Amino acid sequence: MVKLHQSWLTPLQPEFDAPYMAELRAFLLHEREAGKQIYPKANEWFAALDLTPLDQTRVVILGQDPYHGEGQAHGLCFSVQAGTRPPPSLINIYKELFADLGFKPASHGNLKSWAEQGVLLLNSVLTVEAGRAASHQAKGWERFTDAIIKVLNDQPRPIVFILWGAYAQRKAAFVDKTRHLVIASAHPSPLSAHNGFLGSKPFSKANAFLIAHGQKPIDWQIS
Repeated sequence: MVKLHQSWLTPLQPEFDAPYMAELRAFLLHEREAGKQIYPKANEWFAALDLTPLDQTRVVILGQDPYHGEGQAHGLCFSVQAGTRPPPSLINIYKELFADLGFKPASHGNLKSWAEQGVLLLNSVLTVEAGRAASHQAKGWERFTDAIIKVLNDQPRPIVFILWGAYAQRKAAFVDKTRHLVIASAHPSPLSAHNGFLGSKPFSKANAFLIAHGQKPIDWQIS
């Protein structure tokens, strides 16, 4: 059973009906029948689309793959389940949030409150095998999430696209910058955060754009 908000079903129906999606389903079923652990849980594969309706999406943060460690992935990019220590990239996101807006880092890494305000936390690939990073790349998910970005790009209202790292920037290169705001910087990974992520002020820039276009700003504070 596909669990995602009704607002996404009509625009994405052609993708669900396409042959590549049937092949993706067959691959995932085969992996599970082979006894492999897949993250996140099946009912969380579309959590980003379920928590952030299409007509309420104001900001998009684009990730790459789900975390592959136990207790981490729950369907939102960069986010981990409460009770799991925030990974290094998320720690750097919290550092930038403090530098940008003065919000102290949360004790947990669950970004659900962002998703519920209209921040679509979308990974490019929505599943991964436990302990094997990038193991579900090139199985069909990228085509599906490309379609999501195209649906968002076609929306009449302005949307903020936050693209951290070269991968996200290539994936969303077609976004219409004359209508939407694209905030691009280095990835928050410890390997690259000091090359342009830290100090990039994505949160205040996003809110300034939303306010300028008559939209409510995001409360980026994680309680």
